This record gives sequence, structure tokens and C-alpha cells, in this order.
Amino acid sequence: MKKALTNILKFLAFLSVGLVILYWVYQKQNAAYQAECGLKGIAEADCSLLQKVLTDFASADVFWLIMVLVCFTISNISRAVRWNMLLQQLGFQPRLINAFLTVILGYFANLGLPRVGEVVRAGTMARYEKIPVEKVMGTVVVDRVIDVISILIVTGLALALEFDTLWQFLQDNNALGEKISDNSTLLFVLAGLGVGGLLLLYFLRKRIQQTKIYEKISGILLGFVEGLQTISKLDRPFLFVLHSINIWVMYFLMTYVCFFAFEPTAALSASVALVVFVFGGWGIVIPSPGGMGTYHFLATTALGFYGIAGDDGFSWSNISFFTIQIGCNITVGLLALILLPIINREKGEGPSAH
Repeated sequence: MKKALTNILKFLAFLSVGLVILYWVYQKQNAAYQAECGLKGIAEADCSLLQKVLTDFASADVFWLIMVLVCFTISNISRAVRWNMLLQQLGFQPRLINAFLTVILGYFANLGLPRVGEVVRAGTMARYEKIPVEKVMGTVVVDRVIDVISILIVTGLALALEFDTLWQFLQDNNALGEKISDNSTLLFVLAGLGVGGLLLLYFLRKRIQQTKIYEKISGILLGFVEGLQTISKLDRPFLFVLHSINIWVMYFLMTYVCFFAFEPTAALSASVALVVFVFGGWGIVIPSPGGMGTYHFLATTALGFYGIAGDDGFSWSNISFFTIQIGCNITVGLLALILLPIINREKGEGPSAH
């Protein structure tokens, strides 16, 4: 009872964070939209950003939205295959359908509590494939470590390809250059504090190594290193890398093809899609239900770099976000809850056990 109450409170807390950020983004864009309507002589009563978002969503090209879902499905098939390769290395032969459905079930769980999806995914797979849960969890950790490395690589690629545009945007908006020059003394002070902090950590390293926090962090880092080492022991490491690349290519294409579904973004290039994908990706990484609010803010911000008005950027971010959440994560997540017990009934796991 206490655990259930704690989970409910956590869910409400994260949901509140997501809704507050989403509401803040909406209010910010709505104010700009109202001002634009005022310049055009449109009455405030006839100028609703919410109505615009609903109209834009209704007018989005359904074909391209389906293509977004196809890319998302392909990426998760590759994720399921990659996960099975790690489990096979441990001596197990899990079914691909179980891996795929539990991956989606994990996304579905993340809509309630951020990061709880990994636990749900591991526990469900362990139950239906009769694998010790700690071993499954170890492979999930490896899976996430690779994702962290991948998003850092993709972020670096986006910055390299679009550096001139991003830098010009910062300069045009006086966002960085002036702050650096005006706060040079502060930056030197912060740099000095940083160096001093590192020296302090070095001199106190023996004491720090005796603390529980150090043991926990070092244990996590050691687990990451050991997890990455298992990749070199795979029978087909090239295939593992190929699926890893495909996952992120499909993620990128989800953003790019979604551009074509919405008229204001239809002419944007693939490199622009890469930047928006990276910004939106970090929005999903930030703990909120499925990236609610944080995704909208960062994706809308990134589209602003390329002249897309805030109201249009907000509409596109909602089209992209809810296409995935409703079209796949919620729909297929609920379907997974129904199908997993049925598919695995012959293994002795009925619906009641699930």
C-alpha cells in the first residue's frame, strides 16, 4: 500500500512537471500569437492558439504521419533484435515478439513514471522468458549506455553540420557573445573554482573512496564498462552495430518525415531535421512523462533557429509528439498488455500471473 501510494505521488509529481512546462510553452507562444493577430487586426476572440494547434493537427498529411509510425516500429524491431543478441550471449533464446512488445510496454510505462519503463521492460521479459531478472536488467543497462553514447555522437554531428547557423542565431539574438564579454570576470572566477574543486577532490580522494556515494557511483560506472565489454564478445558484433545505427537513423527519419506532414516545415532540409531531432531527443531524456513539455519547448526552440514561427513550431511539436505517443506508445502499449499473456500462455504464464 505504501509503495503504491509512493508510485502514485511520483506519477503525479512528474506529470505536474510535464504539464507545467507544456502550459508555460503554450502561454509563451499564445502571447506571441495574440500579438501577431493584433497586428493583423484579428479580434482576440478569433485568435486561439489551441484552436490553431487542433486545426493544424487535423490538416496534417496522414500518409507522412503513418510513415513516422513505420520508422518508429522499424527502430523498435532493431532494438528488440539488438536486445535479444545480448540475452543470447548469456545463453538464452528469447522470442523476438516478446522483446518487441516489452520494449513498447516500457515506453508505455514511461508515460506514467519516467525511467520506470526500463524496470517494467526487464521484469516482463524475465517473467515470460524465464530469465533471472538481474541478468535481463544488466542487458537493459547496456542498451541504455549505448543510447547515451549514440545521442552524444548524434549531437556532435548536428553541431558540426549546423554550427554556422546556430552560432549566427546566437549572435543575432545577442544571446552568447555579449554575455561572454560582459561576464568574463565571472567566467574566470568560475573556472578558478572548478580547478580548485578538482584539486580538493584529488587531495580528499581517499576519504571520498570510503563513502557510500562513491561506492554506488563507482559500481554503476563499473557496470557500464562491463556491459560495453560484452559487445566485443558477441557472435556477430557487426550486426549489433548495424542495428544500433538503424535505431538512430529511424529516430532521425521520424523527425524528417514528420516535417512533410505539416506545410510550414515541409521545405526544411535533412540537416535542419537533425538539429530538431537532437533538441527534441534531449527533451525526452529530461525526466517528464514521455518528454511532455520539455520536448515541445526544445523542438519549438530548434525550429525557431530556421525561421519557423513559434506558433507553427508549437503545432509541429504537438503533431510529432502525440503521433508517437497516441499512435504507438499508448495503442501498442495497451495491445502488449493484452497480447503478452496470450502469446506466452503455452509457457504457463496466463493473464492472472501477468
